[in-house]
Amino acid sequence: MASDTLRVVARLLAKPDKVDELRTLLAGLIEPTRAEPGCISYELLENKENGAEFTFVEEWEGDSVLDAHLATDHIQQALGEFPDLLAEELDLRRYKLVG
Repeated sequence: MASDTLRVVARLLAKPDKVDELRTLLAGLIEPTRAEPGCISYELLENKENGAEFTFVEEWEGDSVLDAHLATDHIQQALGEFPDLLAEELDLRRYKLVG
């Protein structure tokens, strides 16, 4: 892994009655996102203690590549569905490797 790449952690919390629907939506983002130029790693995690909490752990070649990802049709469609599925706003954070 290159030290100058962009790391992203995106946390999502489903409404109690929308967990399965959110899981299906998020899982459907994996394949098209991994095929995008500049995507190094894209993993979806589900919290073992709270099945309504999902986290993407991502690595990208840089900010511009992530911005392009966020503008793709599949991500824009998902963002449009989030208000009905999420108990709180998407928490998306960008990081750089320290050591």
